[in-house]
Amino acid sequence: MPKDKTGKAGAGAVAELIDALNEDLAREYQAIIAYTVYSSVLTGAQWMNIAAELKIHAGQELQHALILADQIDYLGGTPTATPKPVKLSKKAEEMLRFDLDNETETIKNYRLRVKQAEAVGHYALAEQLRRIITEEQNHQHDLATALGVDVPRVLEGGA
Repeated sequence: MPKDKTGKAGAGAVAELIDALNEDLAREYQAIIAYTVYSSVLTGAQWMNIAAELKIHAGQELQHALILADQIDYLGGTPTATPKPVKLSKKAEEMLRFDLDNETETIKNYRLRVKQAEAVGHYALAEQLRRIITEEQNHQHDLATALGVDVPRVLEGGA
């Protein structure tokens, strides 16, 4: 990792981290929207418990977005205001599968982000990301359970 004379990580690595965190922020916005919409449109007695859980997930994703926006600002970047696209479906199983796939991708990305944060000496950010990963893994577990499938393994990233 390139270092300047003050011992701080090179500006290029921090800029890459900011860009990656903005991608994560866009994904958190996507999750907030998806969980909000899905929790409102799920119908049928078998989905009522998961609909209530999705509302909780939406609030947790908002907290993640606030943390990321603060960290992006702290690092000298500007937080994005654009979510990644939200997939919609009339079928409950498809909506939950979209969420499960997104959570799995999010966990993989955050594990990589932990390594990036530590590489540039931002250990507090890495710890915040680890706490977010824990919640994202809980979301992943909830969705897999609702779908009656195994929790997808996330081996890449290794954090």
